[in-house]
Amino acid sequence: MVEKTMKKLNYDRSALIETLHTAQESFGYLENETLKFIARRLKLPFSKVYGVVTFYHFFRLKPKGRHTIVVCTGTACYIKNSNKILEQLEKKFGIKVGETTKDNLLSLLSARCVGSCSLAPIAIYDNKTVGHLSLEESVKEAQELIKC
Repeated sequence: MVEKTMKKLNYDRSALIETLHTAQESFGYLENETLKFIARRLKLPFSKVYGVVTFYHFFRLKPKGRHTIVVCTGTACYIKNSNKILEQLEKKFGIKVGETTKDNLLSLLSARCVGSCSLAPIAIYDNKTVGHLSLEESVKEAQELIKC
């Protein structure tokens, strides 16, 4: 699939982001070997490919957990203590933002803004958006999520 995407776009350097998306959809995350392959095929320096992957939050360099929580840390959410929500979740599950639990059950992420400022503070539990979160609700939602 990755090769097919690059070929469809004539191995043009502008195909980088679409190719990275295809690779991540195919493999679940982007390993260094995959990034090196893409860099070679698109005739780009590895540093350019790696820079793009680390710039955009939707690319992953490690496998994602079965469930994902994304906590908004934008201004409206931060003012309403989204940082405390993150700290609470980190403490409860023993992971930091950007990490996955050892059992690969849960990944904890943050986003600069999810575009729902009127619901601040907000978090996304898999595909379920939950606004006006309290510290207690943030953990309760997470526990319900991993029971599924």
